Amino acid sequence: MMDYQSILNDIHAHVISEKDKGTVASYIPELALIDINNFGLHLRTKNGEEYGVGDCNKPFSIQSISKVLALALAASKKGSTILNRLGVEPSGHPFNQLALLEIENGIPRNPFINSGAIVVADIIVSLFNDPKVEFLNYVRNLTGDDNIHYNLNIAKSEKETGFRNYAAANLLKSFGNLENPVEEVLDYYFMQCALEMTCQQITKSFHLFANKGKCLFEKSQLSEQQAKRINAIMLTCGFYDEAGEFAFEVGLPGKSGVGGGIVALLPDHYVITTWSPGLNKKGNSKLGMLALEQFTTKTQLSIF
Repeated sequence: MMDYQSILNDIHAHVISEKDKGTVASYIPELALIDINNFGLHLRTKNGEEYGVGDCNKPFSIQSISKVLALALAASKKGSTILNRLGVEPSGHPFNQLALLEIENGIPRNPFINSGAIVVADIIVSLFNDPKVEFLNYVRNLTGDDNIHYNLNIAKSEKETGFRNYAAANLLKSFGNLENPVEEVLDYYFMQCALEMTCQQITKSFHLFANKGKCLFEKSQLSEQQAKRINAIMLTCGFYDEAGEFAFEVGLPGKSGVGGGIVALLPDHYVITTWSPGLNKKGNSKLGMLALEQFTTKTQLSIF
C-alpha cells in the first residue's frame, strides 16, 4: 500500500523551498495580485481516497483548465461533429498565437489553444440560452459541490485586456468558424476562464477522465471513446508549446492554466491537481511542473 500522504508531504517540503518560483501572470491585472507563495497539491484515487497538502483548499482562477471541461460539455452534446471546426494536433506555438489560424484558414490546431477554446465557447453559446449558468451547473454537478463560483473581477479584467482574444475571435469570424457574435462568445469565454476552484474541486471534476467518462457519481458524462480522446488531446496539447516536455518529465495527460493550476491523471488510477501561481516562460506553473515530475518519479505511476 503506497503512502500517498507522505509522498505529497515530501514533495511539498521540497518544492516550497525552491527560491525561483516563476513569475505570476501580469497580462491579466487581477492575476498579478495573487501571492506567489501559494502552493497546494491534492490527489484523489479512483476508489475515492483523498490526500492533500498546502493550499489545496484555497480557490483560484482555473483559467485554461476550464477548456477541458468546456470541451467535455460540448462533446457530450455534439459528439465528434465538433471536430469539423477544430483540429487535434499540437500547435508548437504559444496559446495565444494567431499566425497558424491565418495560415490554416480559421481552423484552430486544437481545442486548448485560445482560438480553439473560443470555437468550443461558440458551440456552447449556440447550445444554451444561458451558457454561463449551464457551464457552472455542469461543473457543480461533476463535483457535487455548489460552492464553486465565477470570479467576476477576473472576468472583468480579462475582458478589458483580452485584445488578442478579440483578434482571434474576429479572425475566426472572418473565416466563418464562429456562429455567434464575437462579443457574445467572448463574454461567455472570459467568464468560463474566470471560474474559481480549489485543487480538491478540480481533482473531483476531472474524475470522469480517469473513469472512462463516468463522474464521481458513476453517471456517464462522456462515452469511453470520448474520454479516451480527450485524454489523448490533453497529453499532446495540454501544455501549450511545452506539451512534449510535460509528457517527457511527468508522463500523464493533463492541463495547465495561467492561474498556476495543473491537473493531471492516470486513467483507472488517480487524478492529481497542483497550484502554484508562478509561471515559467511557457506559461505553465513552474513549481507545479516540478511537483508532478517528482510525484510520478516517486510513485512510478505514469502512462509510460
